Amino acid sequence: MPRILIVDDHLMYRKALRGALESHIAKAHVLEADSLESACKRLDPDGCIDLSLLDLSTAGVSFEALHGLHECYPKTRLAAMMALATRADIMRSLDAGLYGFVSKSQSDSEILGAIKDMLSGRVYVPTLLTKVGEATNGSGGQIHHLSPRLNRIEALSDKLTPRQREVLAMLARGMSNKEIARALRIAEGTTKIHASGVLRALGVRNRTEAAAVAKIHLATADSPSRRRS
Repeated sequence: MPRILIVDDHLMYRKALRGALESHIAKAHVLEADSLESACKRLDPDGCIDLSLLDLSTAGVSFEALHGLHECYPKTRLAAMMALATRADIMRSLDAGLYGFVSKSQSDSEILGAIKDMLSGRVYVPTLLTKVGEATNGSGGQIHHLSPRLNRIEALSDKLTPRQREVLAMLARGMSNKEIARALRIAEGTTKIHASGVLRALGVRNRTEAAAVAKIHLATADSPSRRRS
């Protein structure tokens, strides 16, 4: 029986999300909190809450607070929510050690799918990451630091074979199996084998998520701070 905590100070949204989760996730036990303080009263270091969804506009909730919650409640999967998200917001969520980021602008089915993914132990990488602009900090500059989560992404990508890394780079560009096969001069069936190996190695569900992970890795590797190091 999955136990889910929704932390959001908007009563209507909180109730609507709770209803959707209870209707679409079998035996889900959903709790609510309207502030960070009330959320802490619900959370337990022993992990009695499987997943906590925290809206970043709620009182007390910030990326710094989320990082602290991750340290205090390591057995609970944490995910950030926001009405309007940027690539920077998503990357900062990964930086805080979260299991994912849910944009309230996503469809109901996408949000439910994201929550189910995180409950199953997957890190949710929203397709939004492949559609928005370059990551920026609050002043509009690019983010140049490497997060622990990004370091883990790098470590995983380093385990890929040279051919798999080529395939991953082409997935990031949105190329089809046929296009990749033509570019690498290999059979399309061989391309599918390499692509499947990439998905398994990165622990992602599909090509879209693999492309998003690849873009994070490539953007970070190409940042000025990385080139100077």
